[in-house]
Amino acid sequence: MKRNRWQAAVLVMMIPLAMACSRVEGAESSYDAPATLKEVKGTDLTQVTLTERAIERIGLTTEAVTAGPQGLVIPYSAVIYSADGTTWVYRVVEGTTFVRTQVVVARIDGDRAFLASGPAAGTQLATVGATELYGTENGL
Repeated sequence: MKRNRWQAAVLVMMIPLAMACSRVEGAESSYDAPATLKEVKGTDLTQVTLTERAIERIGLTTEAVTAGPQGLVIPYSAVIYSADGTTWVYRVVEGTTFVRTQVVVARIDGDRAFLASGPAAGTQLATVGATELYGTENGL
């Protein structure tokens, strides 16, 4: 008889714990993701849209592609290398949405990369935070 009372007491004490765990799970489901991903039709690329909070947290900045006598020039910090050595940048599509775009780097001089091909002059590129965009796009 004493054993049954003890088991009943343990069960009664576990009910609040089980209820608290279910509330935590419910709280997680209302979590706002810092980014959303959307496939770019006809490609293997994905658009990455960041929340304003995510942009603040990673300190994301952008800078425009410039055209000079030696061609297109971008900050070297905008260049991302994939595992196979392909070079990419993240260009602003609209607002806080970015898409990875392939570039061909002709040469690097200090903190500037001179491109043989890439986005047109005036295109805004992610500089600080480009690696975080790559990680987000690839689930890293």
